Amino acid sequence: MAVKTLDDLLGEGVKGRRVLVRADLNVPLDGEKITDDGRVRAALPTIRSLSEAGARVIVAAHLGRPKGTPDPAFSLRPVAARLGELLGTEVTLAGDVVGDKAKAAVESLGDGDVVLLENVRFDPRETSKDADERAELARELAALTGEHGAFVSDGFGVVHRKQASVYDVARVLPAYAGGLVLAELDVLRTLTGDPERPYAVVLGGSKVSDKLAVIEALLPKVDRLLVGGGMCFTFLAAQGHGVGSSLLETDMVDTCKRLLAEAGDKLVLPVDFVVADAFSADANTRTVPATGIEEGWMGLDVGPQTVAAFGAAVRDARTLFWNGPMGVFEMAPFAAGTRGVATAIAESEAFSVVGGGDSAAAVRLLGLPEDGFSHISTGGGASLEYLEGKDLPGVAVLSEER
Repeated sequence: MAVKTLDDLLGEGVKGRRVLVRADLNVPLDGEKITDDGRVRAALPTIRSLSEAGARVIVAAHLGRPKGTPDPAFSLRPVAARLGELLGTEVTLAGDVVGDKAKAAVESLGDGDVVLLENVRFDPRETSKDADERAELARELAALTGEHGAFVSDGFGVVHRKQASVYDVARVLPAYAGGLVLAELDVLRTLTGDPERPYAVVLGGSKVSDKLAVIEALLPKVDRLLVGGGMCFTFLAAQGHGVGSSLLETDMVDTCKRLLAEAGDKLVLPVDFVVADAFSADANTRTVPATGIEEGWMGLDVGPQTVAAFGAAVRDARTLFWNGPMGVFEMAPFAAGTRGVATAIAESEAFSVVGGGDSAAAVRLLGLPEDGFSHISTGGGASLEYLEGKDLPGVAVLSEER
């Protein structure tokens, strides 16, 4: 069965109908200040299209990882305010998820109005492993839409989760794929189909264990796999090099030995690092070769020779996927590696995809030109699982027979 889309729903007519939209508004906060509103901006086209067509839009989203109970630190209040600013209209924040406050907020909607439900993870049923519990919440979410309701799945960053507002509600309401989800899937199909070569992947982040599945899935398919970030030190240890106080997964060393043996010259590691004597922006720093990290020092960024080498590799590529920073880019002394490699990706002529998460945040925090990349994903985990070859439950459910 083909997936129905937002365009199909708009073609059916939505004026006066309540439409539930699952968006990914999981933005980073500093207190109540949003430090990167990229995911809010990515959600705008679908919400705006529905609102302008006269739908009464109910947005469901999560923020952080609350413990299944209301927590002011994870309230979507700042998100509602920013969403309203970007839409140019007031966005009401319901005081709960599916309770009396949510029902009252939904009842007060007029054509074109938008309400944001409070953090859906304040309800423990959202992430429950019990399918019956999730289904119960899904039915209550669906009930908010009333007669002629519909569901639009547009939170790509959560479609790899089998959760009530992502998966189960799509089995209760007529379900449609939003424009953001469709765009993300189209890009990922390009990467997994027959990408133009050379095809290079740049991976960073903290742990090999977090990226092991995607490394194993991509190695046979790519021409170059460039590894930076904290995860590279386990590979260096596998080569017999000392890594000082750098991040190290000792239980993954043998796995890295196997990967290096299987990869040949496909897998490229840093040749130098910026090291520090403490995990601090005020620490003493110096640049050393990859073979020269002494005890008491930790690698917190790749060095200039690595930036040059990685930059040359990505500039030669015709297809690029980047997921994970090269260092602790949030601290100024350790941002040059991520900035340098990302700049090379942006300046390349390749079809370039930024794989969401910290990589997307780095693009904006470091002031890099967003239009230099072909696509900046909103879903780090979902993107990686797709590239690993896994099914995404929140996408698969949209094509189920009902």
